[in-house]
Amino acid sequence: MSLKSKIENDYGNSLKSKDKIEISTYRLILSGIKDLEISNRSGPKKKDTDDNDVKQLIKKMIKQRNESIDIYKKNNRADLLAVEEKEVNILSSYLPKQLSDDETKDVCRKMINETNAQNIKDMGKVMGILKKNYSDNLDFSKAGAILKEMLNK
Repeated sequence: MSLKSKIENDYGNSLKSKDKIEISTYRLILSGIKDLEISNRSGPKKKDTDDNDVKQLIKKMIKQRNESIDIYKKNNRADLLAVEEKEVNILSSYLPKQLSDDETKDVCRKMINETNAQNIKDMGKVMGILKKNYSDNLDFSKAGAILKEMLNK
């Protein structure tokens, strides 16, 4: 079952449960997928939308929500904060489990040793390998900060 089919199925279930936040979140996801399919069908690089495209869309949506969560925390908007956090939980359920901070540090350390990275100039080489090997379950903003810290020593 494709990721889009699973989302559509879960959307149908949320309609039955009448959970307004779930329904609106699934509508946003499906709308984003539809936009993605339209953009993939037109233009010079025509291709079918696959699960990787949908995962990238979901990651982008999670990033947007996390930025909103930070703003709502600063402004003490608990009502809006709860909605955004529930949306992040729904979106995250469609991605592979993300590595923890400690696991991310271990992976970064391992890649630095494998590539013999010496300083910050080698960061691009390490990030390229990380993206190739851990694209689904690594938060690259965290990994970038960790790599900067490790390579600046």
